[in-house]
Amino acid sequence: MLCYNGVMKNPPNSPLRRGWTTGACATAAVRACLEQLWGTHHISEIQITLPRGEQPLFAVAHRASGEDWVEIGITKDAGDDPDVTHGALIIARVSEGGSGVTFYAGDGVGYITKAGLPIKVGEPAINPIPRQMMEAQVLELAEIYKKTPNIKITISIPGGAEIALKTWNPRLGIVGGLSVLGTTGIVRPFSCAAWIASIHRGIDVARAEHSGHVAGCTGTTSERAVQALYCLPETAMLDMGDFAGGLMKYLTKKPVPRLTIGGGVGKMTKLAQGARDLHSARSQVDFNHLANVMGQPNLAHVNTALEAYSLVGSSMAEWVASESLRNCRTIVKNDKIDIDCVVINRSGQILART
Repeated sequence: MLCYNGVMKNPPNSPLRRGWTTGACATAAVRACLEQLWGTHHISEIQITLPRGEQPLFAVAHRASGEDWVEIGITKDAGDDPDVTHGALIIARVSEGGSGVTFYAGDGVGYITKAGLPIKVGEPAINPIPRQMMEAQVLELAEIYKKTPNIKITISIPGGAEIALKTWNPRLGIVGGLSVLGTTGIVRPFSCAAWIASIHRGIDVARAEHSGHVAGCTGTTSERAVQALYCLPETAMLDMGDFAGGLMKYLTKKPVPRLTIGGGVGKMTKLAQGARDLHSARSQVDFNHLANVMGQPNLAHVNTALEAYSLVGSSMAEWVASESLRNCRTIVKNDKIDIDCVVINRSGQILART
C-alpha cells in the first residue's frame, strides 16, 4: 500500500484514517538524512518499508545541514487517532562517527530514569523497534553507497517537553520530553491496545521500583482520592481508565503484594455487576438488577448510577464496593495479591471501602 504521509480524504461513514508512529517518522527522517549525507540527494519526500510491509511516503517538512551533518524533519500524522503528538515535527540529525549506530536525545526527547522499561536507565527514550528500524536504514544505505555504518543519530521533537506532560512519561520516569515509540509503525485510531500497553508498562515500572502497593483508578478525581488515602507515590498510580480487566489480568501474571481499585459510583457499579471494560460504549449499568439487589423497584427507572445512589445512599455504595471486590477477585487469579476497592463521589469524597 502506498500512502502519502497517511493523508487521505475519507468519504462519510468510512473507516477511521490510520496514521504513523513517531518511530516511523524518525525512521523516514533518518533515511532522508542518509540519502543527502551519502548520496547527495536533496529529496522532498521519502519512502520506507514498515515491519509489516507497508510503504508510506513522507514529505520532508524541515531541512538543515552542516559540514558533516544533515538534519531532516517529518511532520507526524496520527490519522484520526487523538494522539497528543499529532502534528509534531519529528527531526533526525545524522552525522558520521562513533562505533556502529548510536542514539542521542535532542530537544523534546526524554531520558530514562527508572528501571522496568525496555530501555536502560540513562538512555534516550527511543524504544527498541524504532531503533531497529533506523539501524536497518543505516545498514541498507551503507551497503548501497559503500560506506562504513558508523552513524550518530539525534532525534528531536520541538515542544516535546510540554507535550510529554500530557502523557505517562513523567510518571514512568521518562524526563525531559517524549518517547519515540511504535512497534508496527502504524497508529490505529482510538486503540484500546495502546492504553492497555501503557498500563502494562506502568506495572512493570512499579515492580522494578519494588512498589508493594499499586492503585488503578478510573479517572483523575478517584486517583487523587486514593493516592491521598494511602500516601502512594506517582509510580504506584496506574491510569486504568476503563480497562479494569486489562490491568488486573496483567497483574495476575506480574503480581504486586497489594492492589487498590478506585472509581466513581457509575463505573464501579458496572465493575460490581461483572464488567471488565467500563467504557460507556461497551458496558452499561443493569438498573433492573440494581433494583432487585437494593430492594427498591423504582431504581429500574433511573437514568444513572449516581441518581440511584442519591435515592439509596450509603447501602448502595457499600454494596458496590463489596461486589466490585468480588469481581476483582474473579479476575485476579492470584491469592498472593491483597485487593481493596474504593468508591468515590464526584468531589473526591470516599463513599465506601472494602
